[in-house]
Amino acid sequence: MAICRRHWKIVLSFLLRLLILAHHLKKEFKHIKIAGDHVSSGTRFKWYKCSRNTGAFVYYSGKWKFLYKDYSGELDSAAQNGGTAFAQEMIIHQSQIKPTTRKDGNVNTFRALCELDGKLCIIESLHDEKFGDFKESLLATGVSEALYLDMGNGWNYAWYRLNETAIVGLHPKVHDYCTNWITFYK
Repeated sequence: MAICRRHWKIVLSFLLRLLILAHHLKKEFKHIKIAGDHVSSGTRFKWYKCSRNTGAFVYYSGKWKFLYKDYSGELDSAAQNGGTAFAQEMIIHQSQIKPTTRKDGNVNTFRALCELDGKLCIIESLHDEKFGDFKESLLATGVSEALYLDMGNGWNYAWYRLNETAIVGLHPKVHDYCTNWITFYK
């Protein structure tokens, strides 16, 4: 099948864009890698709409909140107040499991940013399990808010500091492209 010169240009242009994007993704962090709108250090970044992003986490003026559905105005407030915010798929809001695009039978390692007993925490599965079981276990633990943190096999590198020198590994690093970090400071 012959492809006309015009189609070749379109194909080559597309491939060139993919190569440029791949180069940017490998070299360093760029906001272009984040799906959906987000706020970093008081700057709002608008990116393509991600239909899975049904909830958001915002932090500014020393307070955080989880939002379900209409969160664009709060992203603006986070930006105006020098804060931070991001959107993802809401799992639990106000102690109720919310509908998700991800199927309950999906098996993987899962992680969520949660509110438990008025404290902010990250909860993750230590092994592969069904998404529905992960959601139910969060609710049974008493989580009132849970925002999914996208990951899976190969992207679930995780650790925490026990003290100034001791690091506890949860999932091993398998490549150098894990860039989805949440950092808590005392």
